[in-house]
Amino acid sequence: MRKAWVAIGIGFGLVMCLMALLVVGTYSAASNLFGGRGGTVALAKNSVPAAYRPLVQKWGNYCPALNPALLAAQLFQESGWNPKARSPAAAQGIAQFIPGTWAVHGVDGDGDGDRDVWDPADAIPSAAKYDCTLAKDVRGVPGDPTDNMLAAYNAGPYAVVKYGGVPPYRETQNYVKVIRKLEQSFAAPAGRLSPTRQAAGAIDFAQKRLGTPYLWGGDGTPEDGGRFDCSGLTKAAYASVGIELPRVANDQWNAGPHPERNELLPGDLVFFAHDLNDSRSIHHVGIYVGGGYMIDAPYTGAEIRFDPIDSPDYFGATRPTAS
Repeated sequence: MRKAWVAIGIGFGLVMCLMALLVVGTYSAASNLFGGRGGTVALAKNSVPAAYRPLVQKWGNYCPALNPALLAAQLFQESGWNPKARSPAAAQGIAQFIPGTWAVHGVDGDGDGDRDVWDPADAIPSAAKYDCTLAKDVRGVPGDPTDNMLAAYNAGPYAVVKYGGVPPYRETQNYVKVIRKLEQSFAAPAGRLSPTRQAAGAIDFAQKRLGTPYLWGGDGTPEDGGRFDCSGLTKAAYASVGIELPRVANDQWNAGPHPERNELLPGDLVFFAHDLNDSRSIHHVGIYVGGGYMIDAPYTGAEIRFDPIDSPDYFGATRPTAS
């Protein structure tokens, strides 16, 4: 829940007038922007908790099939950065090694004389080295080397060799797809980011809900009386144009690459956090409409409305991508 800190009534009409122009700008800007990145992959600002960022940046460059953003995506998917994570299948730690795999592939990453699966300083280097061992096991297999490495991580190198690439297992194909999409979120873009054509539709959806009362946990269903909370609104807005987002705000942070404040375009998701160095502390999200404003569902007792984004808890932005 986010407290309103400035009145916006005076600017409301102006923003309404400007919004149509800003949305049109989403389309016209597309011809002047380019995506992609080359060279060494750097991590996007605030995408990795500060305690782990140096480890991920260093060990993410361990072999050509790996990069820091990809390693970050794997760790996030495996444990959500929780060094104490334990799965029902006995997978342990931030990298979710099962004991048998750790016994073979665990390394003493920090040089303190032990190999501790619960210590990220050991587990993160071990994850990188294990990835690269798998990449070596499936080298020469047709297809993208990184996709094959990820498939080997999920299904084993034998399956990748047997099928000549990512095997036809739904779980494995989904794992590869999810990690490669998350990779975009953790990578710092080398150039300006291309806008999505769905952005205008998402804004239109949110605009039509202006004045709707806030409901904690609301998804806009008939049972909710058509009401939303902040992440329920953003999820529904992008679902209306065919882009599925996670339900929770701090998971939506990983739904695409991260434009800088001066690169924001209408349709970008804008986030607010208690700790400006930790995405896990994100507590609010809105849809940027231009001119320094967003449409958001603020808090209990308020209605969906326009709010300014420049507040002390502004964390950053994400440009949702189709998957």
